[in-house]
Amino acid sequence: MKNVRYQISVLICCLLLAAVCLMIESRNFRTEEPNAIEVAAGTNGNYIKWVDFNVTYEALCTAYDLDVQSYESPVHLNWIELLAYAGAKKGGNFDKSSISLIQKLAAELSEGETTMAGLTKDMKYYDYYYEAYETVLGGMVGEYEIEQENEQGGKTWKKVYGLKAFSPIAKGFEYSDYDDFGSSRSYGYKRPHLGHDMMGQIGTPIGI
Repeated sequence: MKNVRYQISVLICCLLLAAVCLMIESRNFRTEEPNAIEVAAGTNGNYIKWVDFNVTYEALCTAYDLDVQSYESPVHLNWIELLAYAGAKKGGNFDKSSISLIQKLAAELSEGETTMAGLTKDMKYYDYYYEAYETVLGGMVGEYEIEQENEQGGKTWKKVYGLKAFSPIAKGFEYSDYDDFGSSRSYGYKRPHLGHDMMGQIGTPIGI
């Protein structure tokens, strides 16, 4: 009987110790920085399982301005490459220091001190961040033509470079919108909202 009680006491102590260890591990897990990218192994090599798009408005504007300003320069900067570099360097988390990182990178590239290929050759996850950011931002910046009126009153087309993204709602149709990009969402699972809600009337022509 005493032996049974002893065994039960040992079992309870072990269970309590295990519970304490789990609590400590859980606390450590919550305080760690979240990993912004998850890579899985496939039959054809590694592939992206998911990526958090945490690029801030300030970082987007900084990278975009550097891209546009360098369009006709000897070294044309690619805003997605700049963002992917900062993302890979900081684990997908953007803050004020990310702006300085992007500006420093742009200066080094513009002065010919280095190249993106050389800088990122051995950088872990750069290719994944570039692929993810290209999926979100690709095609939004580039060359396009705008119609202008010349001195004779005729119409001509001028090639320009810049933001090509446009409102999907047809001109002349009223709509309301709410700038909730990056706002918290909890439907299904907790995540930031990576869209911009635009509410139009039924029957409004939408361009894709």
